[in-house]
Amino acid sequence: MVAAVLYLCMAMREGEFERILTVLEEADADGTLTAREICDLLEDHGEAFGSAHRVATVLGRRAQPGEVEVIQGQPYRYRVPDRDN
Repeated sequence: MVAAVLYLCMAMREGEFERILTVLEEADADGTLTAREICDLLEDHGEAFGSAHRVATVLGRRAQPGEVEVIQGQPYRYRVPDRDN
């Protein structure tokens, strides 16, 4: 049961990251963006994501394996490399 719940949580997180990537590609967003800017793009594309904090959490988790670059500052900015590279 615990393994099933963990798998479901991981799949949900994967889905959230994929939704972010899809919207960033659709918006042709280059460069760095804040979590708030990404959250606004998500909303503009009909993706209710909840909050900029949730966006930052999802992207921060992906920074560990190097899938997302986090640029420290006030506020943090995020760069997601193109999938084609």
